[in-house]
Amino acid sequence: MSHRRIVIMTEIALTLALAYVLGWLKLWQMPQGGDVSLAMLPLFVLALRRGLPVGLSAGVLYGVLDLMHPPLYIVHWVQFFLDYPLAFMAVGLAGIFAPVLARAAAYGDWKRALWSAIIPGIALGAVGRFVLHLISGAVFFAEYAEGQPVWAYSAGYNSFVFVSALLCVIGAALVIPALQRVVPPEGE
Repeated sequence: MSHRRIVIMTEIALTLALAYVLGWLKLWQMPQGGDVSLAMLPLFVLALRRGLPVGLSAGVLYGVLDLMHPPLYIVHWVQFFLDYPLAFMAVGLAGIFAPVLARAAAYGDWKRALWSAIIPGIALGAVGRFVLHLISGAVFFAEYAEGQPVWAYSAGYNSFVFVSALLCVIGAALVIPALQRVVPPEGE
């Protein structure tokens, strides 16, 4: 196995451990599952530094690991996939912006990195996760809407994803420049 693969596997393992711990530090817990926390931050940072395949892989793994965070709400096998592995896999979509971040980091242009990679990457990952939770909420948790339009209820309920994403933008803007200096990705 190559040195690069070992480094990436180690980064994924450390990312999963940190995301799991941050997942326990909930700032707000929703009644039928979901929370405002910084659990997505390590996933976003890894995806932005290592790219789409690594980000998607780590997201799926964290989605399974997140099953150990109570409360657990599984009402159907499709809902399980939408709310756990696929939702966190979508966080890895931020990896699309890894080349943009790498170019900005090479020039030390952190303002450009923030506006052209970090914010759009986190926004894309958050929207992806939100859409999967939105579908799950509208299809499998419609009884909680209590007379409201189901899709509007699901959108409002799952908006916690965007609050977490905003906190992750702040965290990533602080963490990524320091991490790039201390532990630059191989090949840079």
